[in-house]
Amino acid sequence: MNKTSTVAGPPLTFELFAFRFQFRALESMYFPAGKAGNIIRGTLGRIFRKFVCTPACREARSCAQRSVCAYARLFEPTALVAGPSGLADQPRPFVIRAAHLDGRRFLFGESFHFDLMVFEMRDPALAYFAFSFSQVLREGMGPGRPGAELVAIHSLLASGQAGAQIFDGQTLAEPGPMILPLNTLSLDLPSPNHLAPTANNNNDGHAVERVRIQFVTPTELKAEGKVVREPQFGVLFARVRDRIHTLRSLYGEGPLDLDFSASGERARAVKLVHSDLRWEAPERRSGRTGQTHSLGGFTGRAEYQGNLTEFLPYLQAASWTGVGRQTTWGKGQIEVTVLVP
Repeated sequence: MNKTSTVAGPPLTFELFAFRFQFRALESMYFPAGKAGNIIRGTLGRIFRKFVCTPACREARSCAQRSVCAYARLFEPTALVAGPSGLADQPRPFVIRAAHLDGRRFLFGESFHFDLMVFEMRDPALAYFAFSFSQVLREGMGPGRPGAELVAIHSLLASGQAGAQIFDGQTLAEPGPMILPLNTLSLDLPSPNHLAPTANNNNDGHAVERVRIQFVTPTELKAEGKVVREPQFGVLFARVRDRIHTLRSLYGEGPLDLDFSASGERARAVKLVHSDLRWEAPERRSGRTGQTHSLGGFTGRAEYQGNLTEFLPYLQAASWTGVGRQTTWGKGQIEVTVLVP
């Protein structure tokens, strides 16, 4: 007989805002392979800092106004004390998705877009993002800094498709409050105190016994302080769970009410049964510090088999949050497919 918990807590959710920014190229624009997300992140940070920070500010970490500074809060969040999972620096509360732009060139008048996920639920700061991206018209973006025009912002649906238009591309006078009806994406997670039985059911009434994970962009996972080259499920789930827990703790409804030890033990029982992975090693150079940083990680597919039902909602949430290191500019993007026996 299968055992399940007799005490079920209230439903858990993970919430976020998701936006699509649509642009029109005003000059020929090129996004080098593997670097589109980093280019957009660099452009956003450069413009954001210019218009938000005071000229006297040398560094966000040491700025006396950092507690009320939108740039420090969004781009360089630093914990005053050790945060969830022992983090000294808090993860940035947003993710840029632009891998589809890698290696592509856009001529004058052609359109392109990228997506932005925001996890700061108390103040999504959409006005600051919208204002900063509207300045690409004169500040430029990418190699040679060609100009582009922000023509629209749409909210994203749970399907990942563009939903309602929330900004029509009109020039913003200055960063400030943007009073808009923003749609929140709310993702269901398993209830607290859940103990998975041997054969569990998903929302469709069917057990999930095999899944395929597509690592769309380079993914860098660590276990016991070392980078792993093959993502065993126990390690993958631990990093997914920890990221959701940390984002929820810092920016959302609070920590996950979850038995980490028990869920981790069950995750380690799930087997990696097939993988087709390759290691990629692109680099980025910081325009502000001049330092070179690795953007490496594995890409490709991995298939897992076992009692996966309780883990599926976390994997699906990770398709929005990313997993592993440097997710802000798009690393660790995954796609999840349930495989039917």
